[in-house]
Amino acid sequence: MTTTNTTKTNMDPLEIQKFSELAHRWWDPTSEFRPLHEINPLRLEWINARVPLSGKNVIDIGCGGGVLSESMARKGAKVTGIDLSKKALKVADLHSLESGVEVRYKLIAAEDMAAEEPGQFDVVTCMEMLEHVPDPAAIVRAAATLVKPGGKVFFSTLNRNPKSYLFAVIGAEYVLRMLPRGTHDYAKFITPAELSTYARDAGLVVDGLKGLSYNPLTKIYSLNQDTSVNYMVACSKPL
Repeated sequence: MTTTNTTKTNMDPLEIQKFSELAHRWWDPTSEFRPLHEINPLRLEWINARVPLSGKNVIDIGCGGGVLSESMARKGAKVTGIDLSKKALKVADLHSLESGVEVRYKLIAAEDMAAEEPGQFDVVTCMEMLEHVPDPAAIVRAAATLVKPGGKVFFSTLNRNPKSYLFAVIGAEYVLRMLPRGTHDYAKFITPAELSTYARDAGLVVDGLKGLSYNPLTKIYSLNQDTSVNYMVACSKPL
């Protein structure tokens, strides 16, 4: 892991602290990060189907403990993971050493990374992160700066509506206890229309939208067209 001095303006210290305190459990598939492990194969295959990752230069914004970063590296991508949680990145680094899957990790803000390495990446991913920062549009702009012309950018986040509050906050945190209470702040949820506007304003073209749903009876996640709670967006940067 390398460290770069950063202004760290677009961050919520409480969010960083929250995930740092759980960092040692990141790779435990039975921990608070169980949902992350269960959805990771779905989002990985959705990304890989839209742009085969083998041989691609990829950056994972808000990589946390490196679950998606490592899985993309296993697909043959050259992966850089960036985050502002030192503890999460230490866990990611350690797991990379243990697994033998090479990933470059950096403690740096997305905006600062965009200033350092603009237009250097074939693929940019930013999953389950936008709803945890004060200015998500700035992260989208950074992603658009990092990607090469003709490259792809992928986001995932939570929709903002009564159903998402019921399922993602009340259901997941209080009823099913899949996530620690306080994991999500409903006010920070982002509608697909808002995220699409951020992307277009940053010079990206939105070319795919996918829903990700959880069935509490079967306890299985699936990809579908229902974007009312969890959803992913695929974007392209014009040549």
